[in-house]
Amino acid sequence: MKKLVITLLCFAPIFAQAPDFTTNSSSARSLQGNVRSVIMRSAEKMDAENYSFKPTPEVRSFGQIIGHIADAQYMFCAPVLGEKKAPAPGVEKSKTTKADLIVALKTAFDYCDQAYKAVTEPNAGEKVSFFGGDRTNLSVLSFNTMHLYEHYGNLVTYMRLKGVVPPSSEPRK
Repeated sequence: MKKLVITLLCFAPIFAQAPDFTTNSSSARSLQGNVRSVIMRSAEKMDAENYSFKPTPEVRSFGQIIGHIADAQYMFCAPVLGEKKAPAPGVEKSKTTKADLIVALKTAFDYCDQAYKAVTEPNAGEKVSFFGGDRTNLSVLSFNTMHLYEHYGNLVTYMRLKGVVPPSSEPRK
C-alpha cells in the first residue's frame, strides 16, 4: 500500500497537467498549447546560424518559417477576437535574427492565446468572416492549429537535417 501511495504521489503532477479534452473548446486550447510548446522549443533549440538554413533554394529558411508562423497567428486569430483587420507585423519579411524571431513568435502566440481563451462552448459555433466566407470560431482555430502542425513538420525536417533532435522526439523526463 505504501508503494502505491508513493507511486501515485510521484505521478500526481503529470495527471494534474494532463490536457483537457472534455469539451470542444478545451480540446482546441490543449492542442494549441501542445503545438505552441513544440514550436517555441524548436525556435529556441535551433542554433542561430541555422536560422538561414534552407534545404533547397526554393523553400523558406528555418527563420522564415518561424516568421511565417508568427504572422499567421494574427491572421487566424484576429477574426475570432472580433477585429475587422488583422495586425500585420510582417515578421517573415522584417526579422532575421534568432532573438528577434523568438520574441516575435512569443508575442504572436500570446496574441492568439487570447482567441483560444475567448472561445467557449456557447460561442464556439458563432460565425466570423475568414478567407472570404463564414466560418465558426472553432473551425478557424482548428484551421490555425492544423497550419501550425504543418509547419512544425517543416521545422522537424530542418532540425533533423542539422542534427538537432526535435522537441517531440526528446526523451520523456
